Amino acid sequence: MTEPPGAVVPDEHRLLELAGVFTRLGFTAFGGPAAHVALIEDQIVTRRHWLDRQHLLDLVSAINFIPGPNSTELVMHIGQLRAGFRGLLVAGTCFITPAMLIILPIAWAYVRFGSLPQVQPALRAIGAAVVAIIALATCRFAQTAIKDTFTMALAMLVIAAALVLERHTHLQPEIPSLFLSAIAGAIWYRTRRPRARTGTTMLAIAIPATYWPDLARMALTLLKIGGTLFGSGYVLVSYLQSDFVDRLGWLTQRQLVDAIAVGQFTPGPLLTTATFVGYLLGHTKFAAGVTGGMIGGVVATVAIFLPSFILVAIFGPVLQQIRDKAWARGALDGMNAAVVGLMLVITVRLGIGAVVLPHTHRVDGFSLVILIASLIGLWLKLNATWLIIGAGIIGAAQYIWTH
Repeated sequence: MTEPPGAVVPDEHRLLELAGVFTRLGFTAFGGPAAHVALIEDQIVTRRHWLDRQHLLDLVSAINFIPGPNSTELVMHIGQLRAGFRGLLVAGTCFITPAMLIILPIAWAYVRFGSLPQVQPALRAIGAAVVAIIALATCRFAQTAIKDTFTMALAMLVIAAALVLERHTHLQPEIPSLFLSAIAGAIWYRTRRPRARTGTTMLAIAIPATYWPDLARMALTLLKIGGTLFGSGYVLVSYLQSDFVDRLGWLTQRQLVDAIAVGQFTPGPLLTTATFVGYLLGHTKFAAGVTGGMIGGVVATVAIFLPSFILVAIFGPVLQQIRDKAWARGALDGMNAAVVGLMLVITVRLGIGAVVLPHTHRVDGFSLVILIASLIGLWLKLNATWLIIGAGIIGAAQYIWTH
């Protein structure tokens, strides 16, 4: 629903709106954190006017300093602003649950048949559409964040730093870029002094007694990961490698790779990879069958996301209280310029990956057509969610037709 500024909307209606919007995004938000931010911008700012673009950019910048999955925490922040603590719970749960519901049957099929489904053709088409969505969102963010020569210079420096770090090191540029940009912005803002802006028994019989201690150990490990993971969800790979492959020996290297693959080709936050891991461990490693796998998948999902709900509930109100303070405004402006720079780098990288075939290094004409058509569709105000669904259908149909 498009909402005029200042409109009074009952809380119950707001909760239903949050549930509808973020359930739909949970089923269609392919492409990782940058794509999720772009889809959220399309739904929350452009279509519904729940926040202005400046406010959304402030949230995108600030959540980088809270442990946990960035795009999921952005969803929780929006829910909290929209309908308080209940809104936080509804928005976060509705964004996470669709991916869990999709991954659980995939995990069952993986254990049963020993392989993952063939989804690459549809994903390449979806990837091309997602690049168009990210590109347009980056342009919109740039119009808001690049306010003067200082913020433009900051964005350009971040782009250069990200390219150098990506080419010559394995370091992630997000946190240092945002941190240094925040300091520079705060100093610049203070110097310039601009104006201020305003069924238990049955389960116990069916499941081995050793299952529950192992399940608790898995849950505690995932709680630790969820509470200490900074940056994008892709950092999750090193955490899972360290804890579940190297330290505990509960996953093989192949199983870890397959778990990450499932998290990547399903919509929603990448941290729902934990759902797949939980099912796999509950069913196979803990020897509790399908029931144990289902319980393991749900417990793993709750465990890895629970810290985010707690942290956003605590720090969300603090962010709103300090946004209009001069030093905080300058820091956020600096970080917003850095976000634009980082998103531009991501857009170019994803764009090359979407239209260039990995083995032959030739341009994939089909994906290029989808990317251009998606840009035109977005320019004509088509809903980004339907563009993603349409791209997936077209990609699957093209694969079936040619094979």
